Amino acid sequence: METTAAARSVVPRPALGEFLRARRARVAPELVGLTAGGRRRVRGLRREELAQLAGISVDYYVRLEQGRSTQPSFEVLEALARILGLSEAERRHLDTLAGSRRLPLPAPRVSPLLRGMLDALGAGMPAFVTDHRLDVVAWNPLGAELMGGLGESGARRDRNQARFLFLDPAARTVHPEWLDRATEAVGQLRASAGTWPDDAELTGLIAELSAVSPEFRRIWDSGEVMNCTSGHKRLHHPVTGTLALDFEALHVPAGPGETGLVVHVFSAGPDAGAAAALARLGGAVDAG
Repeated sequence: METTAAARSVVPRPALGEFLRARRARVAPELVGLTAGGRRRVRGLRREELAQLAGISVDYYVRLEQGRSTQPSFEVLEALARILGLSEAERRHLDTLAGSRRLPLPAPRVSPLLRGMLDALGAGMPAFVTDHRLDVVAWNPLGAELMGGLGESGARRDRNQARFLFLDPAARTVHPEWLDRATEAVGQLRASAGTWPDDAELTGLIAELSAVSPEFRRIWDSGEVMNCTSGHKRLHHPVTGTLALDFEALHVPAGPGETGLVVHVFSAGPDAGAAAALARLGGAVDAG
């Protein structure tokens, strides 16, 4: 995919400044011991306030936001992260953006062992695998069906999770908690964009979604950064209705010249009703 000028403008190399501006805007002055005082022309902290709290010059901080200064010291990053109240995932993302490394374009690889593991999970545990662009690159039959028809020839849905969420109206039926899922997807794409800034396909995907989805742009501009972990999700399927399932994201380490993959595994846990519903869905998949 050719990288267009529009795509380059969405994830520029000085993404550090974009991230700092977004995070600065969400910090109320009162949270860091300042008084708001009068009318403020900006949301959150002013540049000079953040610079003073971090113990750096205003000029240096302005250069950071404008992309004219790179690779700030560990101490500066620690101070900025503390004042901005960054989460662990956001702190790692800040480190990535502050670096100057260039990584090779990745080539996701699903090993025979990983495919065998998906199959071995059986009818009771839907599962699928995504790469850093949120492309679904492998699945088991139950996982494919649960997520809205991933496995069919001429699939019922786009196999990129972000495109499906933002461009396919069916996503809001499959995912009753659509906004949570959409925010997670954008946060994961932002983390990937910081790690692989030279990936033209990733950059093009973000540019595409920014151009056609106002909701994607709004969430992207909020500066969310997220990593897949574990928790509880609700999904809907015509055969079962709405299911409340536990999920776990298993991160597969990257080999040389590759990116890592994420295995998403769902389970009914101790919920007998959800287990019975998954069994019905498995029967429908086998019958189909």
